[in-house]
Amino acid sequence: MRAEDFRADKKRPFTGAEYIESLRDGREVYINGERIQDVTTHPAMRNSVRSLARLYDALHDPAKKDILTCETDTGSGGYTHKFFRPARSVEDLVGQQRAIAEWARMSYGWMGRTADYKAALMNTLGANADWYGQFADNARAWHKRAQEAVLFMNHAIVNPPIDRDKPAEQVKDVFVHITKETDAGIYVTGAKVVATSSALTHYNFLAQSSATVTEDPSLSVMFIVPMNAPGVKMFCRVSYEQAANSIGQPFDYPLSSRFDENDAILVLDNVFVPWEDVLVLRDAQKILSFHPASGFMHGYCFQGCTRLAVKLDFLAGLLAKALRATGGDAFRGNQAMLGEVVALRHKFWAFSDAMARNPVRWKNGVCLPNQEAGLSYRAFMSDAYPRVIDLIRRSVASGLIYLPSAATDFHNPDIDRYLARYVRGSGNMPHKERIKIMKLLWDATGTEFGGRHALYELNYAGTPEEVRLQVLKGAERSGIMRECEALVEQCMADYDENGWTSDTWHAPLNLHLQ
Repeated sequence: MRAEDFRADKKRPFTGAEYIESLRDGREVYINGERIQDVTTHPAMRNSVRSLARLYDALHDPAKKDILTCETDTGSGGYTHKFFRPARSVEDLVGQQRAIAEWARMSYGWMGRTADYKAALMNTLGANADWYGQFADNARAWHKRAQEAVLFMNHAIVNPPIDRDKPAEQVKDVFVHITKETDAGIYVTGAKVVATSSALTHYNFLAQSSATVTEDPSLSVMFIVPMNAPGVKMFCRVSYEQAANSIGQPFDYPLSSRFDENDAILVLDNVFVPWEDVLVLRDAQKILSFHPASGFMHGYCFQGCTRLAVKLDFLAGLLAKALRATGGDAFRGNQAMLGEVVALRHKFWAFSDAMARNPVRWKNGVCLPNQEAGLSYRAFMSDAYPRVIDLIRRSVASGLIYLPSAATDFHNPDIDRYLARYVRGSGNMPHKERIKIMKLLWDATGTEFGGRHALYELNYAGTPEEVRLQVLKGAERSGIMRECEALVEQCMADYDENGWTSDTWHAPLNLHLQ
């Protein structure tokens, strides 16, 4: 049974309940030495599942439906999330931006790999189907399937950080590669890192980075595989959700306890992939050109930047509240640091707006988000997020840890009466409100959950060096660098060793000395 078959009505996306039920499919997910029998009820993931289910329910909520959804373009007569249908105008892109932001606000920007993330690829497959050559019909079919159901897909592109000093073909015992080809499809084996939220998704899009390209064609492959396919295994990192709910209350860990996107080591152990799910086969040039040619980079930058902008909205507001709670908002230096956080918030909203309002006219009437703005977002995000965290730590300082152990301290009168006096907020703020603000800020910046997000945002788009090289290469391909150099050459043509080359400007006063 396919994931999309869990819908009672095939003309609409999943409801939250249908999404939850679709995950009960026998998938192999492991944590803490054991196999999880049901990811929807296990303490490591059950609240994150429900946070994601809320997103699907919002697609059917009359108060949000107009913001989030539009009619499909597949002929189904149904509706879909706006980012799952390709944009054909600025108005479409602005609508997609609003839909992405609306979903992001439901997790306050803390869930980045929601279903709309992979829509950045799936919404291109129809218009760009010919790029996939012999597998063009597969691309069209997956475009239709993803759009009509709003399928939740994860992706795994990066090879494990093992023997990176060696050519990829020498690490075939680890990297995903084709082991056998039959009339029905291919068999693949290997591992990928890190399949964020894979345990809670329907399908995995497995691709290769350019670093995988070698003379060995068995490594040049892209395909889509269901998460319950025989041989697909997920070995999860520690669950911040489970830890938070074991040692505290929602008051203590309001983010960790419900928005943990568990990352996993994705292993494919002799997994069969039927031909209809293959997109690229033994084609190194396709692997090398995938990011610039597929449209995926344009789209994922748009979704990622908009989501990050929502997260910065949240952090700017939370920092303002924290400074007010300590009285630190009165200090000029702290005001300046909050102002810098707000300016960074403005920067990423500006990138998102530029992506929506200055699109790239693409294939078959489709508009892609502006690539220059997208690449700028990728280049600056790895500096911006650590800077925001640093500004929070510098301005709030000891207020982040001048906190009681848990919400249960309030239930003990012998503790609470001291907290009420000595941990009260500034400006007559009650102690519980101050502590609530600070615990939220600590969960965002100081817990394992917060630490993982610092690492996530730093490496979200790849290594900072590689991201900047891609900006340069993109500018060279598009002609922007030629235009920049031409502007310099125009300036240099205004003068030579003998003076100005036109009569626009007066000769220098010391000309008679020469």
